[in-house]
Amino acid sequence: MTAGRVAVLKGGRSLERNVSLRSGAHVQEALQRLGHEVLALDAGPELIPELLAAKPDAAFIALHGRDGEDGTVQGLLEAVGTPYTGSGPASCMRCTDKLLAKHLMREAGVPTPHFHSLREASIKQLGAAAAIADIERGLGFPLVVKPAVGGSALGVKFARTSDELPGALVGAFSYDGTVLIERYVKGRDLAVSVLDADPGAQGATAATAAVALPIVEAVPREEEFYDYESRYEIGMTTFVCPAELPSATTARAQELALSVYELLGCHGVARVDLMLDQDSGELWVLETNVVPGLTETSLLPQAADAAGIGFDDLVERVLQSAFTR
Repeated sequence: MTAGRVAVLKGGRSLERNVSLRSGAHVQEALQRLGHEVLALDAGPELIPELLAAKPDAAFIALHGRDGEDGTVQGLLEAVGTPYTGSGPASCMRCTDKLLAKHLMREAGVPTPHFHSLREASIKQLGAAAAIADIERGLGFPLVVKPAVGGSALGVKFARTSDELPGALVGAFSYDGTVLIERYVKGRDLAVSVLDADPGAQGATAATAAVALPIVEAVPREEEFYDYESRYEIGMTTFVCPAELPSATTARAQELALSVYELLGCHGVARVDLMLDQDSGELWVLETNVVPGLTETSLLPQAADAAGIGFDDLVERVLQSAFTR
């Protein structure tokens, strides 16, 4: 099935609203070039009434963060019978909740940095602060503290010593009531985007396996890690695609990305972020993003371009995922 009229869902209420607006604008332009009738919707209180009135053939989800990636919008679209791009509600919930995703990866034997979690409520109600010293000993410094829910590196803090950890926890708790405390992996920041097989390709079927695109390495020019500014400010990061890696490392990173994509039940498109440990050479999976950015600095379009997939073709391919679930 093909879509004639497409509603592009963008903006919304999350802290990633501005990035979403940029992704949505790029998608709109591509869909118009492709000949689709485009309806741009800034996700707010009138979103579902607007969709019901417009009756689009499909919704292209360009919402990052809250509502767009946590399964909320996906569940509503299923309720009103509108086909939509990307993963379904359950997969979105698994990927957006970093704590749940890491437990699932650990149970499945996927290498992910060692971690513990803390809920803000448990500090008051269960005396969880008394466990922090044991967490420090078990993981060692430096540590990465991050909100359990959220993206774009928002709220991610480093702690090099015990003295820095309380401040890092307070900073992360300001974004979410649950935080991950994770062993810091020093090394190279890699991203592997995964696309479902092109439904229009010769011999493609619904069961055709997804494919991993060329790896993108992000090298921040100034910041200590790939933070919000590094991700979205042009000139803040050097991107290398395909990443200059040994062939065995490339193959392993793509294999891990495909395994995680399947484990978490992703559909259509996703991006899996990994670290390549500079000391051991091991690959560690950090997280999975079910609505990868489509801005001028985003990693998915760079990976697609390296695979010979232009931006318009990428958008059309993601759009077709609305009809292949």
